[in-house]
Amino acid sequence: MLVKIIIGLLLIFMVFNLFKAMVIMLKNNPNGEPMSKYIGRRVLTSVIIIVVLLLAIATGLITPNPRPY
Repeated sequence: MLVKIIIGLLLIFMVFNLFKAMVIMLKNNPNGEPMSKYIGRRVLTSVIIIVVLLLAIATGLITPNPRPY
């Protein structure tokens, strides 16, 4: 259950960074924060989510759906 909560929070953080990057892109302020900072955080969060999922499946904390055949 804890793994699912962590993954959910990471997904929310990823969407938050996506919208922060959108706001910075729409402002188009050359002296402000770079948009790449938030896009990089989003990519890093995606990598962390994939690693957490793979580790949770490998250790047996979560089980994937069985094959349909």
